[in-house]
Amino acid sequence: MNFMANLPPTEELQKLDAAHHLHPFTDTKQLNEKGARIITRADGVYLYDSEGNRLLDGMAGLWCVNVGYGRKEILEAAMRQMEQLPYYNTFFQTSHPPVIALSEKLASIAPDHINHVFYANSGSEANDTVVRMVRHYWASMGKPDKKVIIARKNGYHGSTVAAASLGGMTGMHAQGGLPIPDITHIDQPYWYGEGGDMDPAEFGLMRARLLEAEIDRIGEDKVAAFIAEPIQGAGGVVIPPDSYWPEIQRICDEREILLIADEVICGFGRTGNWFGTDTYGIKPDLMPIAKGLSSGYLPIAGVLVSDRVAEGFIENAGEFAHGYTYSGHPVSCAAALANLEIIENEHLIDGVRDRAAPYLAEKWAQLADHPLIGEARTKGLVGALELTPDKAARAPFAASKGTAGLICREHCFNNGLVMRHVGDTMIISPPLIITNSEIDELVGKAEKCLDLALAELKDRGLYK
Repeated sequence: MNFMANLPPTEELQKLDAAHHLHPFTDTKQLNEKGARIITRADGVYLYDSEGNRLLDGMAGLWCVNVGYGRKEILEAAMRQMEQLPYYNTFFQTSHPPVIALSEKLASIAPDHINHVFYANSGSEANDTVVRMVRHYWASMGKPDKKVIIARKNGYHGSTVAAASLGGMTGMHAQGGLPIPDITHIDQPYWYGEGGDMDPAEFGLMRARLLEAEIDRIGEDKVAAFIAEPIQGAGGVVIPPDSYWPEIQRICDEREILLIADEVICGFGRTGNWFGTDTYGIKPDLMPIAKGLSSGYLPIAGVLVSDRVAEGFIENAGEFAHGYTYSGHPVSCAAALANLEIIENEHLIDGVRDRAAPYLAEKWAQLADHPLIGEARTKGLVGALELTPDKAARAPFAASKGTAGLICREHCFNNGLVMRHVGDTMIISPPLIITNSEIDELVGKAEKCLDLALAELKDRGLYK
């Protein structure tokens, strides 16, 4: 059956999907009873489903479609590369022009002290690579006992065994015997949910200094690195107080600890700079990248490696026994290069910083007046709304965590907006190309869906 040439009815597609497709992060029984929404095409910031509904994609896919949908430049670059060299590996002392060109390009846009990249296929694989890389680095420097990686509770770094272990999500750790050894977690800089009556700046310093306490508890001679997202994405768009990152940088510098900034979500313009690292003025040793690298058009990821770490590898380590069949895939590299060219040629990062982010911040902040919202926050083109029945107390709902968020999310999907929920926090991450009028539409639809969610919560006796 040629689905694309002759699309079957939605119900038939849902039945086939249920019969054969196991979805990620999904209660399969529940989904099969309900039926999946079938997305059939996309253009700009909009998705279209098999019933003809149009949805404004407030999540840019999964934080990734930075240049928007339907960019023929990327398609054409991939097609040209498919015709010339559809695949070859980068093992066995070989390379190819697309991976060389992309590596040079990434070095040119990365911070000055970063000039090397190791390729993978997803953010999860990039963070698996980070675990191998930091431990191999310290062993090559004559300090093999420096193995422990400190991460953050509620952080997200992927879903493979090592990446999920780096992440601090207890629901993931409950499945599969995670985390693996030599990974520990400290509290996150989540002022709204955990700051209480503290001043945000004071809270940021306090949470950063938990890293120093954890290093002391474990022993500096055993700690290899600290990993964190500049802004926690999947954890609910946790934007740290401005005091947080400078203190983290100080601690890593003073304590001989590698700093890993997970740029999988924040990278490639999301915060109004090439990287979240630039936005917060930090100097990481390693930067996992993915998502916006190709705007999701083809799978590609990597780890940007500082000169310090790269030189340690090159001079002391010998063979690094790690890699993937598709590391530096030529077609994915060609797509990534075309994507970066769009970002540069259309000045999308300037547009985020100077137009879209300030406009979104202004409009998004107005939602804080809604009776269901305890806080409305943004940074660049990420945003969050905290749902609460009691603004003053920042109180949770009487229902189990996530009930209100799911109710709101369903109203969003049914009213033409993709807005995700993390517990009872609603989050967005729209394409960088979003216009002011589309931001108006996004915020207007969000407000409508908040009204509908509030009415349903009241009807069900949950708004208390």
